Amino acid sequence: MSADNEKQQRPDSAAARPGARSEWAIELEKINKSFGAVHANKDIDLKVRRGTIHGIVGENGAGKSTLMSILYGFYTADSGTIRVNGEPHAITDSRHALALGIGMVHQHFMLVDNMTVLDNVILGAEDSPFLNKTLSRARQQLIKLGEEYSLEVDPDALIENISVGQQQRVEILKALFRGADILILDEPTGVLTPAEADHLFRVLETLRAEGKTVILITHKLREIMAITDEVSVMRQGEMVETLQTKDTNPEQIAELMVGRRVLLQVEKQPATPGGVVLEVENLSVRDRLGVDRVKDVSFSVRAGEIVGIAGVAGNGQSELLEAISGISDPHSGSVRINGQTLDMRGDDGAARARRAGLAHVPEDRHRMGLVVTFEEWENSILGYETYPNYGKGAILDSAAAQAEAQKRIEMFDIRPANIKLKTANFSGGNQQKIVLAREMDRDLEVLVVGQPTRGVDIGAIEFIHKQIIKMRDAGKAVLLVSVELDEIRSLSDRILVMFDGKLVGEADPQTASERDLGMMMAGVEQAEAAE
Repeated sequence: MSADNEKQQRPDSAAARPGARSEWAIELEKINKSFGAVHANKDIDLKVRRGTIHGIVGENGAGKSTLMSILYGFYTADSGTIRVNGEPHAITDSRHALALGIGMVHQHFMLVDNMTVLDNVILGAEDSPFLNKTLSRARQQLIKLGEEYSLEVDPDALIENISVGQQQRVEILKALFRGADILILDEPTGVLTPAEADHLFRVLETLRAEGKTVILITHKLREIMAITDEVSVMRQGEMVETLQTKDTNPEQIAELMVGRRVLLQVEKQPATPGGVVLEVENLSVRDRLGVDRVKDVSFSVRAGEIVGIAGVAGNGQSELLEAISGISDPHSGSVRINGQTLDMRGDDGAARARRAGLAHVPEDRHRMGLVVTFEEWENSILGYETYPNYGKGAILDSAAAQAEAQKRIEMFDIRPANIKLKTANFSGGNQQKIVLAREMDRDLEVLVVGQPTRGVDIGAIEFIHKQIIKMRDAGKAVLLVSVELDEIRSLSDRILVMFDGKLVGEADPQTASERDLGMMMAGVEQAEAAE
């Protein structure tokens, strides 16, 4: 099929839309949106130039996602004007946005796990004229789009059986299949490995080269500098400034985001490790299907040091942390704190680990760290509610618990400073601070931290990093797992690398390059990676 004929088959192609020659793909003027007393967007002006990659940055709660949800039709603005390709539109819902050529890939994918890739791509578009040539035609178009944009994925694979990176490809393919010329991506690399993120950037460059427009919402300044043409900075619901990326730098963007100078590099003194506190010996973990996820892992962490575990997501790090913290039963092996072997089998294994002095910040704060329908003070004692400082036996001293929660709010700069607010109403960064405050404000021996800054804005990242260093300097043993290589290298005193459930190497963060670590993360032997 010729390119011209193919465009005719896509009913929402740019060529078919009025105003397609406008210099601006998107123009937002005086956009306002409130949720009760919260003014999420305040007189927002934004212009996005056609055929560019435009970054939008800001702290959690700055209004970025709200603004893009208005553009995509999830929300309706209280006031203001939206122009698409130079023409004004009152976008009523996501179908209307799609008809205008606007697609969106959300931070949390909107896919049906037990359906195939092909089913997910056509879901909701079954009545489109594009699908009248039968499902077979849709399959062919999906394969063609995959090849054209390096987004290949098996159309017949179930979503639940493919990687997170492939699931994101499906979301992008969904938008392209519907003829999107303007693509909004909300924190697209938050769940991707470094290699998957690099691949995504190549895809975005291809889209830009073909004249499509990409709006990238992210808090990662390195990504902004690497891939965008322009960047708009939001703070507290307002648009602060729009800059040419080539004319700015991460320090300036961070200062505009937060309203003050931000320390982008982790400052720490050399570690002075003491004796071994945490010992993991020959630990193996099997999942419910009997598959080995952690395979005979042994290591130790000393007082006053941070040991980081690097690895591509899905190579056993999550299962390792859950076994060490008592959430899941190991198949074999042992965990010791100060020489004492922990009995962590059974439903109360995590409680016994806490009593032995182990604090755990889980990788997924929503699934394992918080009950978001609870008030802040209730989450502040979650897992510790039977401790003596909160009452005796089954009787909870709520006044004491609330007083301690208020103290932690101040200590960890949790905003808003309201212990009675439902946790769901806090931003992601402040939700993470609630978990960190609960686990760190203890008489602990070992701190186990998984993905400490996932989905967290730059101001909160700086704060969290300082708190982790503070724990190390207080003589605590810290075990850190992160998919962010920069974070692992900046915080760790020693780095262990996991691949396929095994520890495959150890590296000095002062001397190991990103290439060295990346090779080990890909399963290349340490000696071979060093060549």
